[in-house]
Amino acid sequence: MFVILPGSWLSHNFLKGQFKISSQKQIAEVARQGISEVTVDYARSDNLPINDTITVEELEHISHSDAPVDPKNEPPPAKWCSQDVVPQAFLSAIEDKSLPPEHKSKVVYDHSVEMMKKLLDSPTAENIRASKGAISAITDMILSDDQTANNLLRITSHDFYTYTHSVNVGVTGIMLSKELFKKSDAHNLHELGAGFFLHDLGKINVDAAIINKPGRLTDAEMKRMRIHPYQGYKILEQADALSEECRYIIMQHHELDDGSGYPKRLKGDGIHIYGKMCCIADIFDALTAERSYKKAMSPFDALKLMKGEMAYHFDRELFESFVLLFR
Repeated sequence: MFVILPGSWLSHNFLKGQFKISSQKQIAEVARQGISEVTVDYARSDNLPINDTITVEELEHISHSDAPVDPKNEPPPAKWCSQDVVPQAFLSAIEDKSLPPEHKSKVVYDHSVEMMKKLLDSPTAENIRASKGAISAITDMILSDDQTANNLLRITSHDFYTYTHSVNVGVTGIMLSKELFKKSDAHNLHELGAGFFLHDLGKINVDAAIINKPGRLTDAEMKRMRIHPYQGYKILEQADALSEECRYIIMQHHELDDGSGYPKRLKGDGIHIYGKMCCIADIFDALTAERSYKKAMSPFDALKLMKGEMAYHFDRELFESFVLLFR
């Protein structure tokens, strides 16, 4: 049985967080480390259980059993499994302290884009949980490695695919969180990072023709586009991966300070600080991205536009903190 341990690979003593159980000794070691449940990857398992998440006690029992599995209980295979969504090379690069910051930031960025592309292609609960674990590792790296983090901020791609946009907003959102909350223990930066990276997850339920339309959306198309915050909320809720931080970010990243945003037209103090942070990062990335109908703006020009013509959309103090990231 191929098992996936909960949490990041830093939370246990196994070399990998995903492996095939080959001995009773491995099961005992899983239990000894306080892990009570594991997830089973059906595609890589020889002996399939009924449920995709099982207790370690059940794992021990199944390992002694030759009982056949009812194929009706086996779920259809995902296009990507969690092992593919977050490759071990990605996690190894994040932990490798010998990599020069310029090289490390490029490797981490490219793998992050690949991860988000695969996740949006196959947003299963298992893949969402695996991606959140990887995002936690990225968050830890940004918080602890200033040089790599600063390089990461400056190599963001200027295309506007949803997966590259998700990574760009994820990186800038975590950097803003670092700037604002580095002296506070009151914020869960791992869940904030997950919220920033997954803020547009609901777009998988919006027609791609609307998302990629070269130009202004019609009223009907805009109505469809405005469902994506709620769709993202529902996807994470159904995957049992919805934290309060993710909820605020996903539901409020299009709310504007003057009340002209969506989906609830919240304004001012009615918008949570996490939603306001993501809104700034989201608009900045949209301005600096190249589209078929517009050229990319430089970071300086985008910030100048946001400060001048769009100032009423943002919390002034938050925006000033955001500008400091590019000093």
